[in-house]
Amino acid sequence: MPNYQGVWSLSAQYQNSTGWPSPPLAGDIAINQSGSSASESVSTLQMGFVVITTTGNGSDFGDSTAANTFSAGMSSSTRGVFAYGKETGNANSNRMDFVTMRTLGNATDFGDAIATGLKSDSGLSNETRGVMKDANSGNTISYITIATTGNASDFGDLTFSRWSLGACSSTTRGVFGGGTDGTRQNIIDYITIASTGNATDFGDLTQVQADLAGLSSNTRGIFAGGTSSGFTNVIQYITIASTGNASDFGDLTASKQYCTGTSNATRGLIYLGDGASNVDYITIASTGNGTDFGDTLSAGGSGKGVVSTAHGGLA
Repeated sequence: MPNYQGVWSLSAQYQNSTGWPSPPLAGDIAINQSGSSASESVSTLQMGFVVITTTGNGSDFGDSTAANTFSAGMSSSTRGVFAYGKETGNANSNRMDFVTMRTLGNATDFGDAIATGLKSDSGLSNETRGVMKDANSGNTISYITIATTGNASDFGDLTFSRWSLGACSSTTRGVFGGGTDGTRQNIIDYITIASTGNATDFGDLTQVQADLAGLSSNTRGIFAGGTSSGFTNVIQYITIASTGNASDFGDLTASKQYCTGTSNATRGLIYLGDGASNVDYITIASTGNGTDFGDTLSAGGSGKGVVSTAHGGLA
């Protein structure tokens, strides 16, 4: 292919059109991994993206380094990191990938998580650091520096051993809600992202809830969907800078487990799990029911990791 300098004829432009670099994606972008079917039979490497401020179906972003599910998403405004839970064949994984948020393309290896077998949407971040719940047992949490590559480091412990939590953040504080140790929990913990150390009790969810989505603005955290006595459509909210129990926000359009979430400063997206391709949206500062946003590229329901360029930890 000729270089990009000089004046090209129309025929030369047409012949080389497939080689043009893609322009950077504009707007507040959310990128999701496809996850798996409800049976956890992983079948795709696919990542999709949407513009959060619009509505509509997802478009292709690129491929992960391995087919995976139950992944945790963490991101700055420029880089997204996915920590895997399981890979093809249902084997536990400690793989982490990263993508450049506004550049279409395949993921690249980031390093290794401390433990294998992350479970559901248990990652949170601010502009510099990502924090995740480790593995589907124990109470350990770990962290990465998003702008670098390398293995995760120990952060501290949750107040109670559990997995399948939802997670959200402001620029300074991270919050983990719900989860299960075999029995579903209503516990909410918080950490200071820039430090390391054990989590502190924040309060309680309105009900026991696991496999739930977490998302936030810089001031308000949202937990949605998952399982309670059965699949649930409950959405609830907290004020991140305070402590206290969650309050009712509204309902999702469907009751699903394995939900995941992300946001920009004003709008939250909840990816409905359990084999569904549906995405709901809410206005974080208000209360009310979810509204249909569109569909992901595939009906991959088990723990679709999601990252965004403008979530609550970056506001």
